[in-house]
Amino acid sequence: MNFLLPIFAAILQAGSFTLDKVVLSIKRVDFRTYTGVSFPLIFLTTLAIFLIFRPAFSFGLLAGNLLWLLLVSVGITIVSNLLFYRALDDDQLGEIQTLDLLRNIPIIVSSSLIFADERNFFVIVPALIASAAVIWSHWEGRHFKIKKNTLPFLIWSLLAAAIGTPIIKILLEGWNPISLELVRSGITALILGPLFFKHASKISLKAFWLLLATNALTSIAWILFYFSYQRSGIVYTILIFSLQPLLVYLASVFFLKEPLQRKKTVAFAIALISIAIAQVIR
Repeated sequence: MNFLLPIFAAILQAGSFTLDKVVLSIKRVDFRTYTGVSFPLIFLTTLAIFLIFRPAFSFGLLAGNLLWLLLVSVGITIVSNLLFYRALDDDQLGEIQTLDLLRNIPIIVSSSLIFADERNFFVIVPALIASAAVIWSHWEGRHFKIKKNTLPFLIWSLLAAAIGTPIIKILLEGWNPISLELVRSGITALILGPLFFKHASKISLKAFWLLLATNALTSIAWILFYFSYQRSGIVYTILIFSLQPLLVYLASVFFLKEPLQRKKTVAFAIALISIAIAQVIR
């Protein structure tokens, strides 16, 4: 039943992204407001989960090589977010989301090269096919032209994905996923929250509740995602999680009444077939 972890994570993350569209449409809510509120809320949500489940935690994990890997992981998260929002300020959201999908490829390749337990041909190939199908479904001819502020984000996201994900897997050999996400989100909130706090102070009550909901969903999704890393491996998790952008698309069709697109429908079918094949023969 381990396949349910990334499936639930994909569903929750898709719900979060759908809510994000609603939040960012509210007056006086931009990416600075979103950042200033979101990271503290992610930390508080994870703290509540930590207090409920009381997972194992040892201060010994905050020493030696594990500490340095943790700090590198947090640093990658912070730089990724800053470059993402810098690019988003000068480019379209659809363009950035499409480029962001490219990260799955270096994650799959680097993980299979670094970790012996990730070298399962019957999982790697379906994962690459599913990821390629998702990228193809979002790709249009105009995407070959990258704006000035988007190029650093693209280069960094590819490198960060290849490095950051293996670091997370190493950390999860000693850390409980809930404890790890608590510490990571706490450090990130302490650094990024104050940078955008002045923008967050003017947020409306309606926007706050929506932000609370979307960040609760994404916090739970990432915890489930990390549990899946531990139990099923990176490549298999990425394979199942490739459903997430397609679930966002389906939500936009059924709830936001956006038009049905043939390429995304085909990609959804390819992803489902890839997952089924890997599930049967892995």
